[in-house]
Amino acid sequence: MERVSGAWALLWAVLAAAHAFRMEISPESPVMAPIGTAVSLTCRADGCAAPAFSWRTQIDSPLGGRVRSAGPASTLTMDPVGFGNEHSYLCTAACGARKAERGVEVHVYSFPKAPEIHLPSPLRLGQPTTATCLVPDVYPFDRLEVEVLKDGRVLRSQEFLEPMESKSLKNMSVEVTFTPTREDSGKALACRATLHIPEVAEELRRRESTRELQVYVSPTNTTVSVSPSARLQEGGSVTMACASRGLPAPRVSWSRQLAGGRLQPLSGNATLTLVAMRAEDSGVYVCTAGNLAGEDRKEVELLVQEKPFAVDVGPRPRVAARIGGAVTLTCGAAGCEAPAFSWRTQMDSPLGGRVRSEGPRSTLTLSPVGFEHEHSYLCTVTCGRRKLEKGVQVELYSFPRDPEIQTGSVLVSGSPATVSCQVPEVYPLERLEMWLLKGGHVVRSENFLMGADQKSLETGRLNVTFVPTTEDTGEALVCEARLRLEELDMEAMQRQSSQTLHVNIAPSNTSILVSPSPTLEEGSSVAMTCSSDGLPAPGLRWSRRLPNGQLQFLSENTTLTLTSARREDSGVYVCEASSLAGISRSEVELIIQQVAPRDIQLIASPSESVKEGDTVIISCTCGNVPKAWIILKKKAESGDMVLKSIGGAYTIHKAQLEDAGVYECESKNERGLQSRSITLDVKGREGDKDYFSPGLLVLYCASSLLIPAIGMIVYFARRANMKGSYSLVEAQKSKV
Repeated sequence: MERVSGAWALLWAVLAAAHAFRMEISPESPVMAPIGTAVSLTCRADGCAAPAFSWRTQIDSPLGGRVRSAGPASTLTMDPVGFGNEHSYLCTAACGARKAERGVEVHVYSFPKAPEIHLPSPLRLGQPTTATCLVPDVYPFDRLEVEVLKDGRVLRSQEFLEPMESKSLKNMSVEVTFTPTREDSGKALACRATLHIPEVAEELRRRESTRELQVYVSPTNTTVSVSPSARLQEGGSVTMACASRGLPAPRVSWSRQLAGGRLQPLSGNATLTLVAMRAEDSGVYVCTAGNLAGEDRKEVELLVQEKPFAVDVGPRPRVAARIGGAVTLTCGAAGCEAPAFSWRTQMDSPLGGRVRSEGPRSTLTLSPVGFEHEHSYLCTVTCGRRKLEKGVQVELYSFPRDPEIQTGSVLVSGSPATVSCQVPEVYPLERLEMWLLKGGHVVRSENFLMGADQKSLETGRLNVTFVPTTEDTGEALVCEARLRLEELDMEAMQRQSSQTLHVNIAPSNTSILVSPSPTLEEGSSVAMTCSSDGLPAPGLRWSRRLPNGQLQFLSENTTLTLTSARREDSGVYVCEASSLAGISRSEVELIIQQVAPRDIQLIASPSESVKEGDTVIISCTCGNVPKAWIILKKKAESGDMVLKSIGGAYTIHKAQLEDAGVYECESKNERGLQSRSITLDVKGREGDKDYFSPGLLVLYCASSLLIPAIGMIVYFARRANMKGSYSLVEAQKSKV
């Protein structure tokens, strides 16, 4: 039993191994591959962990593709498919010592597009026409069948059975001739192509194209109706309607026949309406009806009769224009729908303006108006073949500002004054009139009967001389001017200016009041007050006359005050009263006298009693103005010693006993002298007594031999304890 079981196991293993190694190829043979696309063949081996694949053609031609093997499968990709890929392909798989091989047939074909239908244009009714059905890029064409159908009925069917000389793409066509009828319009002409390859899906081996038939009939029986009539008046309207027969319905257009037979297109509608007709609109109008089959024409002649028209210019036959301003001349045409305007001057000078024409009206605008615009302007209106002309005269004027009154200078009572009134930039001057009134009464009038020889802006002047009085103050001085424009159908232009008179009285009776007196002592105060009469009240100005005769300005106050007057303030003081009417002056001489020194103060700081070694300041002051001479002295029996002081002050640094004494201050000037004195007490310090102790006195008394020695010791000891030293020199006089 054991041997039988082993045999069965061996047999089963052999059968299992034989069954496990097998291979297959997809897609199944035959494979139909469209030219230009991509096709992949896949070879798969089962029952082998790592099979080895190889591809070849049955006749060992180039593969024409790309092989990719991975695991139990291998793929041959042909991209794009061409005639070189039409072979029998073999795939071999090896698994160890075992091999397996499978084959597949690859056939190529081309049927990429639907058929194309070509028809001549247009299809004319009753005329034989040939339709072509074209199938592009076909392979293999020996399996192609083409049918041409009209309204579902086969007109022709053809199979291409002739042998192919070589592998290539072919354009195959079928022609069919038929005669179009009216009933063919709207019917479908179809081309159906079938490539008989059973292995290809139905939707890929049959293609069809259709085209709708349109049968054309050339336009005929073209007619035109005119309403209301082919003869009409200028400004009227006319409507022309055109109709024609044809298949399809013809397109109707209108045009006008020009010289030489040329046509000017007018409208693409069957109805043409013309409004506001003019005489030049007369002529031949052509209706053209056409479609792809042909065209037909119908002509009609219109006659437009002229009607009378009138021309009017404005704003008036004579127009006054302000120089520097603007004026607009108008020209209108009545009874003409489309007049043509032109402007010119009678002397054919440049217009110098801007023309604008719109409809029955034209304007000529002159801006800014100048002398070059003083002309007669003519407007010419053309209406068809007729012309009319009318003129308008432009005359200039200038009167831009009110009169200007000038009095020349200030009006002073009793002094003759000339008043001028002028009107600037006037034109024409010969039309100007002027009046000058004072207090409501005419003082003088003027008519300017002649102007300049050349055109220019001029100034009209009127002068009056009179003697003003104080009673004239407050009265109105009025200047009136008028420019006569009645000849230009305009009201006269009038302007006026007024000015209130102010009569001045020149300053007089100018006087100076000095308080307390023009002569005073040095250091005193004085007030000088000035007064003057005049209208208006004059302004006051104080000055001092210098030695060279010039005046030094001091103040514009009524009163000039000097406090603590000094001798140098002596002199002549001038008060000047002035206004626009004149100047008046008054003078006063001020005398400042010197006085003897007084109010002397002599002090010792910090005190008149100090200790030895202290600093002492002795100062002397005097209240005199101007300053006096100050001399500091120290009194002594041998003679006074003058001290060197600074600003009346003398400083003693580290005072000594010998600095004690009487100090005197003298203050003097040209008018006299005054003096003051103080006594300075310098006390010795208590520490100095050690030199005169009782022991020394006993020793001094006990032995007369030691007295000189002790005296010397005391002398040098005192010199060693001194805090400082000084010397007095003769002081210079100081002036404070």
